[in-house]
Amino acid sequence: MSPLEVTQEYFEKASRLMKYSNRVKTMLWTPFREVKVEITVETDKGEIGTYIGYRIQHDKSRGPMKGGLRYHPTVNPEDMRSLATLMTLKTALVDIPFGGAKGGVTCDPRTLSDHEMEVITRKLVDGLHDVIGPFVDIPAPDVNTNAQVMSWIMDQYSKYKGFAPAVVTGKPVNLHGSLGREAATGRGVIMGLNDLLHDLRRPWKDTRVVIQGFGNVGSYAALFAAENGARVIAVSNQDGAVRNPEGLDIAKLNRHVARKKPLAEFPGGESVERDSVLTMDCDVLIPAALGDAITEDNMKDIRAGIVVEAANGPITSKADAYLAGKGVEILPDIYANAGGVTVSYFEWAQNIQQFQWSEKQVNTALGQKMRQAFKDLRKMRKKYKTDMRTAAFALALERVRSVTLQRGIL
Repeated sequence: MSPLEVTQEYFEKASRLMKYSNRVKTMLWTPFREVKVEITVETDKGEIGTYIGYRIQHDKSRGPMKGGLRYHPTVNPEDMRSLATLMTLKTALVDIPFGGAKGGVTCDPRTLSDHEMEVITRKLVDGLHDVIGPFVDIPAPDVNTNAQVMSWIMDQYSKYKGFAPAVVTGKPVNLHGSLGREAATGRGVIMGLNDLLHDLRRPWKDTRVVIQGFGNVGSYAALFAAENGARVIAVSNQDGAVRNPEGLDIAKLNRHVARKKPLAEFPGGESVERDSVLTMDCDVLIPAALGDAITEDNMKDIRAGIVVEAANGPITSKADAYLAGKGVEILPDIYANAGGVTVSYFEWAQNIQQFQWSEKQVNTALGQKMRQAFKDLRKMRKKYKTDMRTAAFALALERVRSVTLQRGIL
């Protein structure tokens, strides 16, 4: 199944639980607007390069649309439609005043120079500037985009509309970004896991954690898990994996990776096969890479009692049903990785206020949002006697539905 089909399956299950009519389901599912732009640039070699950019804007009933912008060879409108829908639900679940959007450019950043990346980004803004903005649609970093790309977007958009730092989030702190934003998604993952462990009456101490993906989200999740007393026994990235049953020294591992050294060569552990981390014996598995990490091919080999979806869509629908049937607790992505968009909201609010919050304020407010969302999710799950994912989808859909009808459909 494609990511869009998986999202639709979860959507349909939650809609049936809430007894929505077909008309309501169509209203909630159909994207508000889809934009496709051609990006033609002159490459550093003097050749013509042509790329396609997309922006899928799913829903604006609860506020401006919000979502990442990714640069990757696999970017396509169907996947962006799925991710835009999930962003609508994610913002509703943590109750921040945004709708959902997603976009990207079909390209391979590994083959592009910094100059070519900048030109592509500015040309993308040329094609989208009339349909994005601080009160319309606010892009953010995603796969292969970062604070520098957001800076280019802000600058190019400002040439059309005037100074507007709130047009994007994830900017450098000295260019109207927010303190705490870089660590926000990983911090939110561990905040969610903390509440789940508390519900299960399980202590952090010596909880064995495995993390697939050691980029921004995975590395911060590992650091915060270790700070809480967990033993992070294995991590992986695209190049390899490292394991230490006694617990990896995450601070040292972060320094090792920051020096551009292969993760598998970290002297504080033993190198293992990259994909083996998914099936290691552990208490908590955190997939923090790309989607479809746990599928029908490896679902029967998963030995974790808890899976926290730090990545978007890391478990296929069949694998999800199988694991849930085996009693595995799954913290769904639309809750578990919502820390990033929550602090993006705080960044946007600071830009509108033209006032910067302290990092302590940001982290405190993030904790409040994540804890309240978990309480709401727990209540929904108990009320309908369902799994966490269905409860999350149902809670989010009901918030979008109610606001849409309150605003009126004329």
